[in-house]
Amino acid sequence: MKTQFQFSVVAIGAAVLLMASFAWAAPKAGKATSQDVPAFPGTLVNARYVYVTSYDGDEFNINLLPEDRQAIVTVQDAMQKWGKFTLVYEPGQADIVLMVTGRPSEDVLAVYDAHGWPRNEYLWRMMGHGGLQKSEAPLVANLEKAFDLATAK
Repeated sequence: MKTQFQFSVVAIGAAVLLMASFAWAAPKAGKATSQDVPAFPGTLVNARYVYVTSYDGDEFNINLLPEDRQAIVTVQDAMQKWGKFTLVYEPGQADIVLMVTGRPSEDVLAVYDAHGWPRNEYLWRMMGHGGLQKSEAPLVANLEKAFDLATAK
């Protein structure tokens, strides 16, 4: 009887210890701050023309997912409202290419130098859940902040 009681106490203690270690190791949800916004590349601060597309094709591609098409339109609208860049509809006319992905799990907004695109790597990128919603686009707002900080120097 005493052995069974000792086993129960040890089992309960081990379970409590295990649960406490899981709670301690769980990732903490953090809030995005301005320090989380990557710096905008200084080589692109003088750009004037921007082309917006998706990783899976442009907005007129019939195979493009509706979420990506909506993300393209959302970013285009935000760029026109911002007024820093002129929107173009051919990549050869652009200084900057913005590539987007709109997914229920996570949205992506990336900036490329149009003169090496699509072979070069992105120069600025942010990802986030709901980052390119139709009504608001926090990823575009972060792009604006990064651009403003780069031009203020």
